[in-house]
Amino acid sequence: MSTRAVQAGAAAAVLGPYLERLRTELEIPVDYPADALAEAEAAASRSFEAGPGRQDLRELPFVTLDPVGSRDLDQAFFLRRVDDAVGSGIDDVAAYEVFYAIADVAAFVEPGGALDAETHRRALTVYGPDGRYGLHPAVLSEGAASLLPDVDRPAIVWRMRLDGSGELVGDIDVRRSIVRSRAQLDYPAVQRQLDEGTAGELLQLLAEVGQLRIDAQFARGGATLEVPDQEIERSNDGARYTLVLRKALACEEFNAQLSLLTGIAAARLQRRAGVGIWRTLDPARDEDVDRLRRVAITLGFEWSPGKSYAEFVRTIDSSQPEHAAFATEATRLFRGAGYVAFGTPANPEVPSDASHSAIAAEYAHVTAPLRRLVDRYGTEIALAFCAGEPAPAWVVDALDALPGEMADGSRRANAYERETVDLLEAVLLEPLLGEELDGIVVESSPTGGADGGQAKATVLLRDPAVRARLVGDASALELGSAVRVRVEAADPEKRAVTLSVA
Repeated sequence: MSTRAVQAGAAAAVLGPYLERLRTELEIPVDYPADALAEAEAAASRSFEAGPGRQDLRELPFVTLDPVGSRDLDQAFFLRRVDDAVGSGIDDVAAYEVFYAIADVAAFVEPGGALDAETHRRALTVYGPDGRYGLHPAVLSEGAASLLPDVDRPAIVWRMRLDGSGELVGDIDVRRSIVRSRAQLDYPAVQRQLDEGTAGELLQLLAEVGQLRIDAQFARGGATLEVPDQEIERSNDGARYTLVLRKALACEEFNAQLSLLTGIAAARLQRRAGVGIWRTLDPARDEDVDRLRRVAITLGFEWSPGKSYAEFVRTIDSSQPEHAAFATEATRLFRGAGYVAFGTPANPEVPSDASHSAIAAEYAHVTAPLRRLVDRYGTEIALAFCAGEPAPAWVVDALDALPGEMADGSRRANAYERETVDLLEAVLLEPLLGEELDGIVVESSPTGGADGGQAKATVLLRDPAVRARLVGDASALELGSAVRVRVEAADPEKRAVTLSVA
């Protein structure tokens, strides 16, 4: 982003007290109980060796791929073609072999202990502009349990095989292991290598397998639509914050597909085990798809009656204003994400209709245990099944409570993220009272009042990247149109802004 935009941002010193009050208001856990922290520090001093129950995979050149500066590294990967897997005994139908290493959090957290109880209270890591408030203390999440480069780490390694179209074939193998990441890669650097044609074989395979998995997701009837994220960005010296719109890089989606692949594999194992916890998302209602189709037609798109939503969204480029307006509307299509547990005394049966509609498959969260509580439990079920053993009692006993615990944690994390953005929007616009700014209408609907000429709209400003609602002349607030607005009010205390059509 431009230097001018950073200089025009909000001072961290100004934002800090507001953020502290917001954390108190939303009851975001900050400090850890002394007994939980003591358990974490003691666990961090443990050493792990290869041997019975923990295979040695340090010869595999795993790497991690995350945002710049990340320290809580949950996953590392290594990919190879079947022809390169000498002596692996892989079936002839397989074309690729995927090794996906996940931080072995259960090796550090004692079931029923103080740290375990604290993770259930938190459920998720909460991220904010001035820091992260971890599911686990940093001594574990950014230290002993993190898959940092050039150090031996305990991990759960998933070994999966894919055919030439990217579909899972053969057995899925999950084992406790010792791994050693060779490099900590970041998204911008990897994308540059892919764009410039300088990427090595591993990253080329990531792009190849990632694209195959994207294609397979659409073929199943799933869909993914990248909407530019409204993100808080901190200056290099940490002194200022601003808002930017950031479109995901292609390598981020390729990397995400490895995680989705592992989650689909985990759900298959849990189904066979008869016990598990799945991530679910309700399918879109027909009336909502019809509404979205009308929006597309209003914006000038051609969406034929015979073309599904999954097929249509592949034509969307959310970097274009009209496409961004459609993408914003499309985010309202899928609602009702949650978790469903099974194989417990209260819920003994495997669900018959509990898939994730956007992925178009049964799916379990297992790839981010450093920052998401439920993943630790799904991972232990997979390990037990692959070892021919029943799931541990401490896992089964916790399953029924996990959907509610995860829902509570998600509400806190989402509220903090949303309110933090609202706060920064108000702080950024407060010095601009009375000024006119350019934006794009990304949502618009009639007010329903006596004056039929008015509309309620959401406008996305270009700089700073503020998203705000306003009411005004419907002719000036047509969906996807450019609009000039005036800043009427900005109140950091209320985390609110007021705009009008200029």
